[in-house]
Amino acid sequence: MRVRRIVLLGSTGSIGVNTLDVITRHSKHFRVVGLTAFNNTDLLLRQIRKFRPRYVAVKRQQINLVRSRCSLKNCKILDAERDLEELVSLPNVDIVVIGISGVGALRPFFAAVRHGKVVAPANKEALVMAGDILMRAARQHKAAVIPVDSEQSAIFQCLQGRKKTDLKKVYLTASGGPLANVPRSRFKRMTVTQILKHPRWKMGRKITVDSATLMNKGFEVIEAQRLFDLALDKIQVVIHPEAVIHSMVSFNDSSIMAQMGITDMRLPIQYALSYPECWQAGLPDVNFYALSKLTFQRPDEKKFPCLGLAREAARKAKTYPCVLVAADEVAVEAFLAERIAFNRIHEVVADVLGRHRSPRTAMTLEDVFTAKAWAQDAAQKKIQKIRK
Repeated sequence: MRVRRIVLLGSTGSIGVNTLDVITRHSKHFRVVGLTAFNNTDLLLRQIRKFRPRYVAVKRQQINLVRSRCSLKNCKILDAERDLEELVSLPNVDIVVIGISGVGALRPFFAAVRHGKVVAPANKEALVMAGDILMRAARQHKAAVIPVDSEQSAIFQCLQGRKKTDLKKVYLTASGGPLANVPRSRFKRMTVTQILKHPRWKMGRKITVDSATLMNKGFEVIEAQRLFDLALDKIQVVIHPEAVIHSMVSFNDSSIMAQMGITDMRLPIQYALSYPECWQAGLPDVNFYALSKLTFQRPDEKKFPCLGLAREAARKAKTYPCVLVAADEVAVEAFLAERIAFNRIHEVVADVLGRHRSPRTAMTLEDVFTAKAWAQDAAQKKIQKIRK
């Protein structure tokens, strides 16, 4: 078996650390060509010593520090704000794992599919903002996009060996987040510390806040549209607090296939890296005897209106999903900085979506970035008004 050569964007984050754990377990199958990180230089340097990549990309301010402390003579230090597109496009790269959050993943994602790579994205924002552009380029250049998000990976797995015309509906499961049992009347008093305590997953700060508002699930609805070329009415969100079933697919004969497993990101990561093979993961199976119940509920869109905003953006299409992502990013950043209350996140995003008067059909990345810039500015102005 040929060794699979990997570039990992965001090696010090949760996805990056878990990806390297999978690579360590199956080290004979992989070669780490490149690592990138924006933060946690000490961890990055330990990763460099262990995996000995040919390329490392960091923030411009950290280049000299990393270069001075990197003991590998043949390791090239790159600028993470300028060189990621070049890094993912190298001919000696087979798989690009996108573990960085936010819109910064968009350009390297696009470059990777244009060069026919296998792309394993754990980033929702790029596919929500520019999924049509990315998936069209992937088809044109015969690139494979194998999702790492547990819900999208579950759908991907359930569809293996099935025709798209067999599919009736997909069910995206959601744990409900940290506020599932908290009344909406308390939302405005929720602190950053309280919101960041997710009951099931250990994730980055931004995605954990999006999980609390259910915006994250709204992003996944649009992401599923893009990844699997689905109509919006074929995607349904189901609250499943036990988080044992990661998503389900209903077929024309009314049979339903569900993908189940423990809540460990190494499972979908390994599936993306090993596809189309299935390897031992060294992780426990679901203990069915210990499960007292599996419960399912409809999402409460009055309590979590961000889910409805995402569906609205999906229906309107054009650059609305891009505006949704950009406004949410600014609003969540303001909440994490304690500039606005938690319940104001929805207010900011709704206001910006409502003022998006000149939507365009996004045909290029520049169209996407133009809409993004407008939405970010509009969100900042709304936040300033809230704070007055």
